[in-house]
Amino acid sequence: MAGLKALHPDVSFEGIGGPEMAAQGLTSRFDMSELSVMGLAEILPKYRALKARIAQTAQAVLEMQPDVLITIDSPDFSLRVAKIVRAASSLRIVHYVAPTVWAWRTGRAAKMARWVDHVLALFPFEPPYMEAAGMECDFVGHPVVAEPQASAEGVAAFRAQSGIGDAPLLLVLPGSRRSEVSRLAPVFGAAVARLVKKKPDLRIVVPAAAPVAELVAEVTADWPGTPLVLDPGKMPGETFAPLKRAAFGAADVALAASGTVSLELAAAGTPMVIAYDMNWLSRQIIGRMVKVDTVTLVNLVSETRVVPEFIGNRCQPGLIANGVLGVLEAPDAQWDAMAVTMDRLGLGGEAPGLRAARAVLRRM
Repeated sequence: MAGLKALHPDVSFEGIGGPEMAAQGLTSRFDMSELSVMGLAEILPKYRALKARIAQTAQAVLEMQPDVLITIDSPDFSLRVAKIVRAASSLRIVHYVAPTVWAWRTGRAAKMARWVDHVLALFPFEPPYMEAAGMECDFVGHPVVAEPQASAEGVAAFRAQSGIGDAPLLLVLPGSRRSEVSRLAPVFGAAVARLVKKKPDLRIVVPAAAPVAELVAEVTADWPGTPLVLDPGKMPGETFAPLKRAAFGAADVALAASGTVSLELAAAGTPMVIAYDMNWLSRQIIGRMVKVDTVTLVNLVSETRVVPEFIGNRCQPGLIANGVLGVLEAPDAQWDAMAVTMDRLGLGGEAPGLRAARAVLRRM
């Protein structure tokens, strides 16, 4: 939105979004938090309400007849809206964030092509997949490259104010959803116990995501090493964001759940170990569908396998602890891969939002 405003100051927006989109001039049709539902058991009680919001949104688009409809991620909502709009209109539809067909469920691209004209991709290897399915596609860079990073002074201040000093620092990131934290925290805690036993001076910092901050504080309370939990609910956003950046920059190594957090760590130059597990049935089904030998985005983008990962039945405290110790002893193997990753995602080039805006306008 900021990119479109920079290129066309008279642009106007209608739709659904959060506070940052509101700051760009959007009045959201309803609170976007209504759409933040994941998991079958969580969706079922709200299914009728979600279906109503999809229909309401699609009808608003059809009545408005904008120059372009841009749907952003959230495929369960966005692509259902796009399907309804396409059935009743020839309106141009752009979807921001390509489905991960390179990892699993290849057929999603062909299905999406029935409703979507143009895809804005976050990763440089995605356009051929989208184009093969019949859609236009532009790699526009990943938003992580535009995020500010902590300064050396900010990192030093964080270590001093937190009483960490020169001690080795482990960042622990057990996920942003309750199901993830509940499943991973016991395993991560047991790994931390092994690490603290081998490195008694190790300090632990746990930056919590807002929706799970209370749960994170609860499940880490009995961890050894007296973990410092950074809770966004206990401070203003303008205080938490730089504090989290400083924690990322200060860490010697991170233990993180699988996901885009690996790119945040790479942007901060923080070596990492990735671990993740799910229930037995999901593990069996997804394990048969996945087409790549790594789930870590740094490994995929850099075309290396330098970030250790402990997924599924390898998500065990002993294996994880040994992996963390290995990275602590030899972090330099990851630094080159992290630098390559950031370069390939667009660091140093035009801001991804502006590139996305140019791509939308050029294809129109």
